[in-house]
Amino acid sequence: MVVLGVDPGSLYTGYGIIRNDEAGFHVLACGVIRLHRKKSYAERIGEIYRELDLVIEAYRPASVALETVFLNRNVQSALKLGQVRGAIIALAMNRQMDLREYAPREVKAAVTGTGSASKEQVAVMVRAMLRFDAATATLDMTDALGIAMCDLLKTGGQQSPDIRTRSGSGSQKRKNWSQFVESRPDMVVR
Repeated sequence: MVVLGVDPGSLYTGYGIIRNDEAGFHVLACGVIRLHRKKSYAERIGEIYRELDLVIEAYRPASVALETVFLNRNVQSALKLGQVRGAIIALAMNRQMDLREYAPREVKAAVTGTGSASKEQVAVMVRAMLRFDAATATLDMTDALGIAMCDLLKTGGQQSPDIRTRSGSGSQKRKNWSQFVESRPDMVVR
């Protein structure tokens, strides 16, 4: 199964595509759609739609996982984010794709084990779980990959990702989060 995760934003929209098969989770692509502040808001929404449409055409994901809007004190920001989300939802529906939405705390809990994790903690866990070593990956990219992972984990992906450590002479497979955390105390923020 291939899932497109999207972290919507009015200036930076992150996307990540993960394939889940019998060998585990694999990153197929990720990126950020960077928009120019000088363009009208309608032009920016159109660009997000077109860029994600190209990504969908290239990788053919079965579904889209989208982060929901969190409550924001700035009404204008919430409205703009809602419009971006609307364009992404319309794209998924036009492509006849499954669409699932996840709250930010739900994504963080699925990826890190706690809903109050920071973006940096999500990034560390995404890199560790996906064995994804991209020095140029931004938080928008790792958030989008985290959203896709959350979807695969919540919808019963065929298997959980292998959690490996790099200690000793090679990798050791860990069976659960407790063993992973015990073996990597440097990754735990208390």
